[in-house]
Amino acid sequence: MADEAYHHPMLAALYDPLNPVRDDLDVYVAIADELSARSVLDIGCGTGTLALMLADRGIAVTGLDPAAASLDVARAKPGAERVRWIHGITVPVIRADLAVMTGNVAQAIVDERQWSQTLRGAHTSLRPGGHLVFETRVPARQAWREWTREATRTVQHIDGVGTIEDWLEVVDVSPPLVTFRWTCVFASDGQKLISDSTLRFRERDEVEADLTAHGYRVTEVREAPDRPGLEYVFFAWKE
Repeated sequence: MADEAYHHPMLAALYDPLNPVRDDLDVYVAIADELSARSVLDIGCGTGTLALMLADRGIAVTGLDPAAASLDVARAKPGAERVRWIHGITVPVIRADLAVMTGNVAQAIVDERQWSQTLRGAHTSLRPGGHLVFETRVPARQAWREWTREATRTVQHIDGVGTIEDWLEVVDVSPPLVTFRWTCVFASDGQKLISDSTLRFRERDEVEADLTAHGYRVTEVREAPDRPGLEYVFFAWKE
């Protein structure tokens, strides 16, 4: 089940305006170029920003997401017809050169059975020699300590919506699971929308073992160039 932030139409529509700068996705565009990927599966594509960035480069892209509201936003964007959008969690068999999970996607799959199904599905979706690339936060850095109202609160004006105040705060820390809450308040009428999310913080050796068990060979583990020391970026190769 997708978090309310992605399932609720009003919150899904706010995701891009409240996060206008997505420099983190440039890394994945560069990786697609590095691996000479001509077809990409974007698992957990959300509102489709990366999928459309890749499509702009002539890459055949399939975007998969469990949140219908987020896909509605993606489908309404200019050029969306160039991407194949799929609603659900079942990974399609498309023989892609590259499958990716950006941002919180890998960590948001907290159920171990679903995590296994995702890794297995991505493996099936890749052609021999294809890669699965995704990021996860380094547990020891305890990123959640910075998810406080004081550190994350913003007030922004969104065209057609008005002024929005939003912030994050941690609800529960039960390693390896961390639950946090996003609160969004509309100044026009005082309406408050709340979305709770849970992430699983997996250790590097745990992720590598999971990948090996599902038929991948881990070829490299990089740092995220925009967040050095804070994240692992796994490169897993299908033989």
